[in-house]
Amino acid sequence: MKAITNGKFILPDSAGNFFIAGEKYLTFGDKILSIGAETAAEEIIDAAGNFVAPGFINIHIHGCAGFDAMDDSPEALKKICEFLPSTGVTSFLPTTMTMPIEDIHRALKNIRETKCGGAKILGANVEGPFISEKYNGAQDKKNIRRADLSLFDEFLDVIKIITVAPEEIDFAFIDACRAENIIVSIGHSAADYETAKAAIERGANHITHLFNAQTGLHHRKPGIVGAAFDTCAKVELIADNVHIHPAVQRIVWKVKPRSEIILITDSLRACGLGDCESELGGQKVFVRNGVAKLANGNLAASVAPMNDVVKNFQKNTSAEIAATVELVTKNPARELGIYDKLGSLEIGKSADIVIFDADFNIKRAFVNGLG
Repeated sequence: MKAITNGKFILPDSAGNFFIAGEKYLTFGDKILSIGAETAAEEIIDAAGNFVAPGFINIHIHGCAGFDAMDDSPEALKKICEFLPSTGVTSFLPTTMTMPIEDIHRALKNIRETKCGGAKILGANVEGPFISEKYNGAQDKKNIRRADLSLFDEFLDVIKIITVAPEEIDFAFIDACRAENIIVSIGHSAADYETAKAAIERGANHITHLFNAQTGLHHRKPGIVGAAFDTCAKVELIADNVHIHPAVQRIVWKVKPRSEIILITDSLRACGLGDCESELGGQKVFVRNGVAKLANGNLAASVAPMNDVVKNFQKNTSAEIAATVELVTKNPARELGIYDKLGSLEIGKSADIVIFDADFNIKRAFVNGLG
């Protein structure tokens, strides 16, 4: 049994809102055993006045440390799992790309079967191939297909989120996904406001990387962004200060309830490697000064680690640190239906814990009590 002391513990209050509890004493094995009273433990961890929070959950990440979820090797996922705790992430959804169906199948099989140390794999996020050619972004157009859930019949148990362009699908597809407890997300889409809002009301109530690769907000054409603002849809934000300007992050914080915002990295394999030539979905990517672009100049996925994303959003919005932490812990856990198991520091939940300083530098991370 271990214990953490001398920290600023981020805990839920009686209403479920996170706050900084001040000095506490938290004991844990693979689960959290007690919070508050001092208890005997084999190892005492001095948090040295730093923040102690639930481990971060990244629901949209392609890769990092030179590896990608689409790599045809379980070893790639193992390397990703090993790297992520250094960024505060203790669980995640490896995210696939718009590639040939057989390649996506191989990736989903690896995601289902790979057992590894480090961050926990919670399932898969399938980004494409059911998207719009007009807003393909960094997804390869030649692999885009009409939506057909039967293409993934073998993997319905592992898929947690799937991105679609609602203007390209029969809305019965949304019903079929929801029947399998799959979150349907709107993204890489040319949908107008009316189509997006109708899809949200049908059950596609999640938005893939809001603002990026979708119709924006115009005063006569509100688009997908307008539909997201006008409904209770959950929205992903890549708060790397490249994909979304700091001022726009502030606007989202003012418009959307904090329970409807989820911070993501959408990072590619180049995350953690600095400037380099990399790859995403079979396409060359060039990283310069923290910006990843395809050869045609299109902005690709990010290279930001999760702790930087959280830091950026907190600094840009002046949100309280405890409230910001909800956007990468409580909110994704609740949407995935696993908040009873992880996403907050509460007795009986998994001992997924991260210690970080005021600049979100990660001091230590634990996954199921190990770390």
